[in-house]
Amino acid sequence: MPVHAFIDESGRDGSYIVCVSVVDPAQLVPIRKQLSALLLPGQRELHFKKEKSPRRRLLADRIAALPAISWLYTTSCTPKTAEQDRQRCLAEAVHDLVEAGAYRVIIDSRQEQDKHDQVTIYRTLGGCPSAPLVVYEHHESTATPLLWIPDAVAWCYGAGGDWRRRISPAVARITRL
Repeated sequence: MPVHAFIDESGRDGSYIVCVSVVDPAQLVPIRKQLSALLLPGQRELHFKKEKSPRRRLLADRIAALPAISWLYTTSCTPKTAEQDRQRCLAEAVHDLVEAGAYRVIIDSRQEQDKHDQVTIYRTLGGCPSAPLVVYEHHESTATPLLWIPDAVAWCYGAGGDWRRRISPAVARITRL
């Protein structure tokens, strides 16, 4: 069965983490509703970097309980190599998504930097004969609530300790590059 995937990243303490959250198409609407219900009045998106710790704990627990699985791609990086490291993680994720039969992949937009992702995806798909069946798009996280899942998972995993423990039920795979 084809799946939908949502990709975001987190950088912290010399590490770069790309998170791919995979969702069965039948779960898209219910998960979107559950995530939107977590918004506070006036809030347009859930973004872990902007939340306070007590709310982060609540959100991490709720997100970990959703019927979505996440794959993490991690590497060490420096400010000089961050884009290159992101692209290595993304290439590995794209390869895995093609193998998993992904149908639609939404990547959190970084505006002008999206062109780097597009080049990586194009190059990676060149080596995958079934790749034309996969649709890749960049979206703003305010318009795509399911992007809030990889944001939370990547942030919590990168923070370590209790944050990593809280989100661990959502993590199905960790690939270190």
